Amino acid sequence: MSSELIQPQQPPKKKRHRIRRAFGGLVVLALALVLVFLAGTKIWAWQDGRKAEMTTSGPYTADLKSLNKHPLPKWFQDAKFGVMIHWGLYSVPGYAPTGTTFNKLLETQYDHAITRNPYAEDYANAMKDPTSPTAKFHREHYGDAPYADFAKTFTAGLTHWNPDQWAAQFKAAGASYVVVTAKYADGYSMWPTAVRNPHAPDFHAQRDLMGELATAVRKQGLKFGMYYSGGVDWTFQQKVVQTLGDYSYLRYGEDYRRYAIDQMHELIDRYKPDILWNDISWPTGSKRLYSLIADYYNTVPEGVVDDRWRTASFGSQVMSPKPMRWGFDTLMKPLFKNKDVADSISTPADVPHSDFRTPEYTDFDSIQAKFWQQDRGIGGSFGYNRAETEADYAKTPDLIASLAKAAANNGAFLLNVGPSGGEGKIVPAQLSCLTGVGSWLRTNREAMNGTRPWTRSSTTTAAGDKVVFTARGNDLYVVVLGNPKGDIVLNDVSLSGKATRLSGNTAVQLTIGGGKTVLKAAADGRYGPVFRITDGAGQ
Repeated sequence: MSSELIQPQQPPKKKRHRIRRAFGGLVVLALALVLVFLAGTKIWAWQDGRKAEMTTSGPYTADLKSLNKHPLPKWFQDAKFGVMIHWGLYSVPGYAPTGTTFNKLLETQYDHAITRNPYAEDYANAMKDPTSPTAKFHREHYGDAPYADFAKTFTAGLTHWNPDQWAAQFKAAGASYVVVTAKYADGYSMWPTAVRNPHAPDFHAQRDLMGELATAVRKQGLKFGMYYSGGVDWTFQQKVVQTLGDYSYLRYGEDYRRYAIDQMHELIDRYKPDILWNDISWPTGSKRLYSLIADYYNTVPEGVVDDRWRTASFGSQVMSPKPMRWGFDTLMKPLFKNKDVADSISTPADVPHSDFRTPEYTDFDSIQAKFWQQDRGIGGSFGYNRAETEADYAKTPDLIASLAKAAANNGAFLLNVGPSGGEGKIVPAQLSCLTGVGSWLRTNREAMNGTRPWTRSSTTTAAGDKVVFTARGNDLYVVVLGNPKGDIVLNDVSLSGKATRLSGNTAVQLTIGGGKTVLKAAADGRYGPVFRITDGAGQ
């Protein structure tokens, strides 16, 4: 065997030169594209930003440094429980398929996830997909009637709507604030807006539904917030939205940007909402957004904004043509086969400025530095869904647990109801859930409202129940999320002081040993007992 090394064959010199030249050309092309993109980004931001204008004067100006000085109001930190209302034209047909979640659809039916999701409030878009369950339901019940026809039925039902009754029910449920859909993605404005929609000029309520509800809610001593779909409005975008790429990148022009800004200013000036709850994203660049938020803070100094304000950009315009959206979906579809990726969409990415975060149908298990709020429906839909039964609704103990866990981890809980039709009837089973939460809060409210996280948020009992902690001054609250009986043994925590069960204001003997705390004969089998430990110490 030859001891000489076998040398690899080299391509001919001319061929190597062509390869190097082609590679160099690709590098130059890539650099050119990057430079064009960066230039386009700068130009787009400049063109959009020069349209920014403020309508107020005050302590807040249209820049991040100024907005980030806005403190989280004490009232919002104190208020641990709110009620959200999804109510609009979609409440008339009130239908969506059940039995799955949006996250699961992203895993299993990505190409049709938006038109087959369990959200009845998306009826106007889902009915455009002729193969969707919603389109089939619409054909069977309404033939070929357009979605806008639901406005007549909705308006007729309003003769039976009683905003004072709603407000009283929410107060009885223990809510501290209410957030209502002023305009959902279907584009129907729930107030007599003076801002003209060029594609649907009369697509709005003639009656001031928002004003009447604001008055009723505030009469009960509750704060009043407004939801606005800033990122999506199907009256400005007629194409059916099927995929995440469609949802995120369909083009909206300057007509919609101006419309959204003017409507938001109208809502702020007319109703001075305590919460400005935008959804999906915002159609302008950052400078125009910051002008709007500064106007809001100058008008409502103790107002708060959520975290769903991802702004438009040159990049989002580049992604709007169908081939680009197809490419995005082609890349995303296999990623969503991973459950963790699908679940991550439930928690919006943080934005440069917000007062609180909004994980949806999920929560945090540890104390968060930034205040947050879990948002969820009682069922799988936010809007009224006639296809849902009581079996589809969350159980009251689970809702109480979500509320208590949020309070323990520096958050709040916003629970949605979906009233039916213009008459605004709250489904009895949903009202029963609200009543159940309210009953628990009547006894245990002091362990929620006005409290702050303790040094740790949770432990378990020897019986396996989860326990969460909240604190106020020298008082520590122990919330047992189960149905314990007799002694309650808290694992891995040593507490001392005077222990009292809030139900009945009954004294409880407290002992410690072996790194555990025992509340003697403290429980009677009812769900969620809460104990106050005063003037003690714990670790």
